[in-house]
Amino acid sequence: MLTGTRRTVLMLAGCQALSMTGGSIVGLTGAIVGNMLTPDKALSTLPIAVQQAGVMAATIPAALLMARIGRRPGFWLGTAIGGIGAVIATWAIFRSSFEWFCVGTFLLGANRGATQQYRFAAAEIADDAFRSKAISLVLAGGVVSAVFGAEVAKWSRDLFEPVLFAGCYALILVLFLASAVLLYFVELPRPATPALVGGGRPLREITMEPSFIAAAVAGMIAYGVMSLVMTATPIAMLDCGHEFAAAAFVIQWHSLGMFAPSFVTGHLISRLGLTRIMLTGAVLLLLCSFINLSGLATLNFWAANVALGVGWNFLFVGATTLLTRTYAGAEKGKVQALNDFLVFGTVTLSSFASGAMLSGAGWIMVQIAVMPFVVVAGVAVLWWRHRDASATAMLRPAEPV
Repeated sequence: MLTGTRRTVLMLAGCQALSMTGGSIVGLTGAIVGNMLTPDKALSTLPIAVQQAGVMAATIPAALLMARIGRRPGFWLGTAIGGIGAVIATWAIFRSSFEWFCVGTFLLGANRGATQQYRFAAAEIADDAFRSKAISLVLAGGVVSAVFGAEVAKWSRDLFEPVLFAGCYALILVLFLASAVLLYFVELPRPATPALVGGGRPLREITMEPSFIAAAVAGMIAYGVMSLVMTATPIAMLDCGHEFAAAAFVIQWHSLGMFAPSFVTGHLISRLGLTRIMLTGAVLLLLCSFINLSGLATLNFWAANVALGVGWNFLFVGATTLLTRTYAGAEKGKVQALNDFLVFGTVTLSSFASGAMLSGAGWIMVQIAVMPFVVVAGVAVLWWRHRDASATAMLRPAEPV
């Protein structure tokens, strides 16, 4: 029988799954719709970049607001904002309005800024032994988005034919409504005191710790590299003559690569340690680029995107786990807010760069450009491991580092 904590974590994973299925649809179709609505192909990925800007803009308010009013009201507010974004995006496609479509994806991004807190909500109700596994299980909700996101996009693309893709965004609204209903049954503790917002050590002191620096750098690069390559992939495949169904297949497997390992990532961290798992993630991100450089067949895109997904999972789950060890309870709101602002600020920049780099420099340069950043992430992890004796002391005695 499931314990109360495990039941709550699994329900949070369900909410995450519904939200991320909508995000998977946007990730697959956003750049294609942008390419369809704007004559300037360098702006094709702007809807995705604007979405990431919405994530970045919402991260700090979402974390601080939830620290004050509680997780569930904050998640409901984020869901409402996302629902409004889905309505606007659907209407914009009917109107062939690139500008309003970007407004819609911005609000959908704001929803993601709130739902990124699901992993922290799970971490807060778990004890030390279960924490990394709880984070992984919530992120494993993305497996549902991997399996169904691409299928829903393919099925709903022609729902309002001849207006292509409008049905995709109408279905996102339905997913958000289902998430709001499920949240009603999730028991989450309210914050004990307003001190959760601004208490504890000064933020400057926390951010100077090697463990925070390594966690933030690894998280920023993991998400930034993944976003840049993934956003460009559907357009690159269509440019190479592949069908939309092939692009959907590749993104579907990429999403599986991102989230399916979450069923075991927490266990692997407990068994092998953060350093090994995070460095493995960095190696897989490099492998993605090498595979993409080796050819343009569907098999290349597929293998590279699976490696990209698994690499992101190992590096990002590891970074999140490390981050939770850098703060006390009274410090969590501000530290989580800053971390996610940095992560999704990086994702925003990479999404803006993706379309311009793809159209201006080509697919090969996209791959070459990300390699130095992955190396930096690996170096940051090694620097933390060897330089920060206090980080080692903070780990559980039974857990290797």
